[in-house]
Amino acid sequence: MHAVNYYHVKLQSLAGIYIHIPFCKKACNYCNFHFSTQLDQKDALIESLNKEISLQKDFIAADELIETIYFGGGTPSILSIYELSKIIENIKVKFRVWDAAEITLEANPDDICLEKVKSWKSIGINRLSLGVQSFFDEELKWMNRAHDTEIALRSIDDIIEAGISNFSVDLIFGSPILTNEMLKKNLDIISQKNIPHISCYALTVEPKTQLSHLIEKKKIANINTDKQAEQFLIIADYLGNHGYEQYEISNYAKPGMRSKHNSSYWQGKSYYGFGPSAHSFDGSNKRRWNIANNALFIKCLSLNEINFEEEILTPTQQINEYIMTALRTIEGIDLNKIDSDFGKEITIELLQKIEKFQKTEKVIKNDGRLFLTREGKLFADGIASDLFF
Repeated sequence: MHAVNYYHVKLQSLAGIYIHIPFCKKACNYCNFHFSTQLDQKDALIESLNKEISLQKDFIAADELIETIYFGGGTPSILSIYELSKIIENIKVKFRVWDAAEITLEANPDDICLEKVKSWKSIGINRLSLGVQSFFDEELKWMNRAHDTEIALRSIDDIIEAGISNFSVDLIFGSPILTNEMLKKNLDIISQKNIPHISCYALTVEPKTQLSHLIEKKKIANINTDKQAEQFLIIADYLGNHGYEQYEISNYAKPGMRSKHNSSYWQGKSYYGFGPSAHSFDGSNKRRWNIANNALFIKCLSLNEINFEEEILTPTQQINEYIMTALRTIEGIDLNKIDSDFGKEITIELLQKIEKFQKTEKVIKNDGRLFLTREGKLFADGIASDLFF
């Protein structure tokens, strides 16, 4: 195994690994990620995923250190301890993994018990991302989640008791049945439990989801965007007043508890993606994504082939991507970086584009950086698209 000590890390580039586990017990009505509720292919897929790891060539620089490993999905917490440990072991054989790497597992509350969390910790998982979404039974039932409020609360207590201090809880806001009073009670629980990291996502209606179908058939109410904007500000103000830093539009952390893995995406670092539908990025201009089909993924790997598509980002795509990601973060857009990476003319044009948002106090310029204001964060996507080249 390749283990790397800390004192070398800051001298070299850091990379991440994302593992996509495309299985869930049941389908949430809002989800459009690649997953299946049929588990009959699980063993074959995990075998294929391990083979993909072993076959991976030097998509990113061979001397890069792996700083983060992230199990996402789907629901990776449905995997056995043996399956998870085998994947981690194969990664450490194939890659140079920092000995203090952040290893995150996305987990659903209904998959958690004290002994299981202890077992995860024993194989090197040191961070959990818990898909709670709400602490109200009526809303969890509306989302078609597999857990209830009691299970959600117990799962948090089990994580804390097992000694995993670095964990995150997901909340969804803006559903038709979530009142502002309910939202504040959700946030009160977050504060009382002293949860170190929170991800808060507005409910979105994605095409071809059960939620989209039910709204089209007028069986449930549509999303109210004004209500979502109001709840976004309630969350930002509440968490800000309770010691959380909004370091990205949807992510809040206590000091020192940011997600290293997610931050690497926003910072443009390189990463490998393994599993069906997983994406990879070389840290420069090359993107790659695997086929989003479990059966074909398994079939190709049985032939020692990785089925993926690839694109080379143009300079224009690179600057637009930087604008889109940097604007969402607390660090904002670094004008010096744009100057050095893309040229003075681009910087001048960007500053001209930003003027109208400065006049409406949605963007401010400070110390060579551009930042969204509290109100500007409500329009982040629209502002970014207006700034695109």
